[in-house]
Amino acid sequence: MANVYAYIRVSSRDQNEARQIIALKEFAVPRQNIFIDKQSGKDFERPAYKRMVKRMKRDDLLYIKSIDRLGRNYEEIQNQWRILTKEKGIDICVIDMPLLDSRRGKDLVGTFLSDIVLQVLSFVAENERINIRQRQAEGIAAAKEKGVKFGRPALPYPDNFQKIYCDWRNKKITLHQAAEACGMPVGTFYGKAKRFEKSD
Repeated sequence: MANVYAYIRVSSRDQNEARQIIALKEFAVPRQNIFIDKQSGKDFERPAYKRMVKRMKRDDLLYIKSIDRLGRNYEEIQNQWRILTKEKGIDICVIDMPLLDSRRGKDLVGTFLSDIVLQVLSFVAENERINIRQRQAEGIAAAKEKGVKFGRPALPYPDNFQKIYCDWRNKKITLHQAAEACGMPVGTFYGKAKRFEKSD
């Protein structure tokens, strides 16, 4: 007997998959057959997706909300669609695009129309990924220009840093001893010493 599955993807851990789950509710997909990945759509190296494909068999049905939830790489989307529908014999229904429902129009014209729509939407999905990356890069560059610091803030100097630094500079102790006295790795002590010299 054929099973019904759903695949949900969000790009990062802090994004919410609720919108996709709500869209899938009317299709009565069993909870154990809903697979969720929280990572980029640039390729198909995704754990939940791989588990789902391994489990699916001929005549099963897969629901996805939109083609960009399947992926954001033009060629990879085309390849996966072919593997699932042609090689594994699985039907796919893209909720936001009724033309992309492999159960309909299995004749030559239907297949031709589906292929065209799939190609266009795959192109749009990859193009959007490129645009997102470009916007992120531009945003980071603009923030840096305004003096926004990225990464973890630097830890403050320990209370004994100035004395230890002077002892090290006056060759009373070694670099290793200085770092140990400040409770930090050698590289961290050396970096802080250089910054201390510049600010002095």
